[in-house]
Amino acid sequence: MGIGIAQVAARSGHEVKLYDSRPDAAANAIAAIRRQLGALVNKGKMDPAAASATCSRLSAVARLDELSEAGLIIEAIVEDIETKRALFIELEKHANAECLFASNTSSISVTAIAACLQRPERLVGMHFFNPAPVMPLVEIVSGLATDRQAAEALHATARAWGKTPVSVQSTPGFIVNRIARPYYLEALRLLHERVADSVTLDTIMREAGGFRMGPFELMDLIGLDINLAVTTSVWQACHCDPRYMPSPIQQELVAAGWLGRKSGRGFYDYRQDAPRTPPRTEPPHDIPTDIALCGNGPVAAALGARLDARGIAYRANRDHEDGRVAMAGGAVIHVTDGRSATRRATETGMPDTVVIDLALDYTATPCLAIAVAESCIGEAGAAAVGLLQAAGIQVFRLKDAPGLPVMRTLAMLANEAYDAVNQGIAAPEGIDIAMRLGANYPRGPLEWAMTIGLATIRTVLRNLGDGYGEDRYRVSPLIEQHYFAARGQPRHANWPAADTQSPR
Repeated sequence: MGIGIAQVAARSGHEVKLYDSRPDAAANAIAAIRRQLGALVNKGKMDPAAASATCSRLSAVARLDELSEAGLIIEAIVEDIETKRALFIELEKHANAECLFASNTSSISVTAIAACLQRPERLVGMHFFNPAPVMPLVEIVSGLATDRQAAEALHATARAWGKTPVSVQSTPGFIVNRIARPYYLEALRLLHERVADSVTLDTIMREAGGFRMGPFELMDLIGLDINLAVTTSVWQACHCDPRYMPSPIQQELVAAGWLGRKSGRGFYDYRQDAPRTPPRTEPPHDIPTDIALCGNGPVAAALGARLDARGIAYRANRDHEDGRVAMAGGAVIHVTDGRSATRRATETGMPDTVVIDLALDYTATPCLAIAVAESCIGEAGAAAVGLLQAAGIQVFRLKDAPGLPVMRTLAMLANEAYDAVNQGIAAPEGIDIAMRLGANYPRGPLEWAMTIGLATIRTVLRNLGDGYGEDRYRVSPLIEQHYFAARGQPRHANWPAADTQSPR
């Protein structure tokens, strides 16, 4: 991270001095930057003169007192609060009075780091994302003592460096590392409950949910030890809130030394000649002879368009008001609302119930996850699979459990985002920008929640909470507030307004 940040600053025209406590590390870092810029020049992605000028602005120093003229000192060392505090105490002895301090910490409290300083007001969190020269997001984090002008100065600096800065108050995990927790933890819970294997869940989240990487392949890329450390840090800092509780599966893998790509093995096996396990899809089923699409919502419309494109006959049925999206061979198909298919079948008195997952775009999704009620006869379940396959959708039939992967994950991401707004951690637009740019999400969680309907998110969370009997799925007070405000009277503000539309 230090190498990347130095490269960004030097390329933006700053004289940059690099210091490292390890002998020759700073000089080696400059050599690495020269190689990286040389590679860009060779690919035609950077002008040779610009690369040369960037490198000329870099120099290594051997002592902290050689940083006395710096206007900004950015720390990018080990993620340990005591080590960071010790460094900043030393820096305060040598830096000039006008110098600003920045920490690239990804989850440690900026307030806590700054508390050791005589002038804590000049310390700001400046959290870059890896690789720093490529990733556009920078979280500008203010602790309790941070001077507003100092935070604004670093916000402007990040923007001048071509980055997209987002302001955030110091809180465990800041924006991205806090709000992203459910992306990993819901997948880990589904794996722990044997709802599906890791490759199947990754495929669903990537292909149906539109995420750049599935949660397990992303954890393998980050490093399971690092991902677990961030989760544990957020969990402990939030007084062991069950929402952030680490997974025993991940703890076991870390204990075994299976840390992901860097160790050759994690959720996946990266060793040479290791077998590659495909996702578990349903085999081809017959096309049902009687297909009915129900309601006027986007799911029924998307299925209709896909069936039309393949010349598959169906009839429109507008007689049902229970949220079903389709019927085939006796099966009644709903979009998941956080209940298991079996529970929904029992509570509605429709034994042949099948639930399908949320998709980013039902008109284009290549696959969908489904769950079939235990009371559903074999022919009905097969007909539901056949209908989706006839529409060109690959089907993953999962073990029946509360919710389905994309829907429950989005509901939890949105819940975290609403809580962050409610607690004044960041502005709504900043949160969505941060999650799109810092985590590569297809949509910001707030925007996505409003697209499918805040009432749907609330229902899914309440059903998950009821199904598990856990406080983990408690609904954000801000979701509750906007939901009831929308029911009571029309809202005039542009954001956020509860939407009572369901994804049907």
